[in-house]
Amino acid sequence: MAAIVWYLDRGAALVAYPALYLAVLTGILYNTESFGVLHEAARRVHVEVSVFAMIVTLLHAGLGVFDAWFVVNGQVPAPAFSTSYFIGGIVVGAGALLMLVVAVLGFTDAQRFQRPWGPRVVHSFAYAGFAFGTVHAAAIGTDLIGLVRPVLGPSVAFLVYVLLLRMLVLRGITPVTSTNQ
Repeated sequence: MAAIVWYLDRGAALVAYPALYLAVLTGILYNTESFGVLHEAARRVHVEVSVFAMIVTLLHAGLGVFDAWFVVNGQVPAPAFSTSYFIGGIVVGAGALLMLVVAVLGFTDAQRFQRPWGPRVVHSFAYAGFAFGTVHAAAIGTDLIGLVRPVLGPSVAFLVYVLLLRMLVLRGITPVTSTNQ
């Protein structure tokens, strides 16, 4: 039973992270018309990709509770790192989940939030949730150890680049010409 939970948990995590990545990337492009065709594509898929990402993330979280229970309870061999490090990684993952749920609430229940914490500000918590999720994946994602430096780092750097470019465009510092004018 524990092995099945482990495989399902890791499988859900390996699907959830790229889905969250795409949700963040399309979210960055969603409200920036200057990005032209990328903006239009993001408008078409962002909500659907984000819903899928949250479903798989919630599945990973639910399975992760069982997986962590098996580890802490001693029913399966402990990971190659200490139990306190493992629990710390779980706490970071729980923080990621909390931030993502709050970000979703900022979108789905906008009436709940009032200035200065309006729905748009609250929805931006998705960036923090993704950052926590990245730390969680790199820290205790046993399936990602060999991918952290060659893939995870550059892909997150690309997201930061696009986010900074969006910020510069929205402030009028860097003009981006749209091809559909």
